[in-house]
Amino acid sequence: MLDSSTTSGKLARRRLIIVVAVVGGLLALLVGFNLFKGYMIKKFMAGNSQPPQTVTSTVVGYTDWQPQITAVGSVRAVRGVDITTEVTGLVRSVDFRSGQDARRGQILVHLNADADIATLHSLEAAADLAATVYARDKMQFEAQAISQAQLDADAADLKNRRAQAAAQAALVEKKTLRAPFDGRLGITTVNPGQYLNTGDKVVTLQELDPVYVDFRLPQEQLAQVRPELEVRLSLDAFPGESFAGKVNAVDPLVDSGSRNFQAEATVPNPAHQLLPGMFVRVTVLSGVQQRYLTLPQTSITFNPYGSTVFLVEKDEKGKRTAQQGFVTTGPTRGDQIAIVKGIKEGDEVVTSGQLKLKNGTPLDISTLAEPANAPDPTPQEH
Repeated sequence: MLDSSTTSGKLARRRLIIVVAVVGGLLALLVGFNLFKGYMIKKFMAGNSQPPQTVTSTVVGYTDWQPQITAVGSVRAVRGVDITTEVTGLVRSVDFRSGQDARRGQILVHLNADADIATLHSLEAAADLAATVYARDKMQFEAQAISQAQLDADAADLKNRRAQAAAQAALVEKKTLRAPFDGRLGITTVNPGQYLNTGDKVVTLQELDPVYVDFRLPQEQLAQVRPELEVRLSLDAFPGESFAGKVNAVDPLVDSGSRNFQAEATVPNPAHQLLPGMFVRVTVLSGVQQRYLTLPQTSITFNPYGSTVFLVEKDEKGKRTAQQGFVTTGPTRGDQIAIVKGIKEGDEVVTSGQLKLKNGTPLDISTLAEPANAPDPTPQEH
């Protein structure tokens, strides 16, 4: 009986050892498989990591910002008139050329005044006779040969004759058209022998230096515009050129329909490049100059939950990756936008290619297609 019990205990221990060995082998096999699987996955992922994305970037820095108000306006001559006739008459001579500069008082057109001059001479002769009669009657009155009433009648007749002669002289003068001020003459279609009626246009005369520029702004900007502020003009006729001037008046009446007010600037024009009627872009330099961190507008991704940029981060090995961050934007000018909060001076920011980025994306920085970053760009048509 004792040998049988001993034999049964040995068999049980042997079975337990076998079970433990089998379970241990299975566990070792399972752990080894998992380690091998993790190694293979890591190796696979290392061989299939995201390739670097090509983007452009810029280093953030401060730039000076001049607060500006932009508008569109039109050029107007300080003095400009259409020279017309006060009287009718036949053109005897045209004494100017189209487009030439004229001086004040320069004769432009002579109308035929022969009959009027003859009448003037007749009236002047009558006035001279009346003066002679008055002088003779005055001596006779002193000798008490005529009455005071006769002398008064002679004096009145003399004044009347002289007034008639003066009126006729004024009529003769109107037959000569003169430039009322210095300026540039326009194109005329009047020719000698042509008959002109009262009010017919002969030629336009425009004073071109300086010129006025009229422009309108919304009433919200009324407090920012005042006389003596500097303005700059640009126009398509002279690309790349800027014309400086100053605001000289602000209209006290705001248009009730558009709620806009009108302002007027004076701009020197010594080269006569600005002509009345031209369309111009007006920039009013308002307020004190400020400094902002500045980025190209293409750097900003505008979202309903906020504006973001992608910062370029470097690790110890010099590898560059993208990291998204929120920013608070300020005013814009041209291709640039001011950043009020979210980045600091010296940060490197992605300026193009953000759509293919996410946090941790490797970056390859390119300088071949950098976005526009001009504070005052000039549109180009191709």
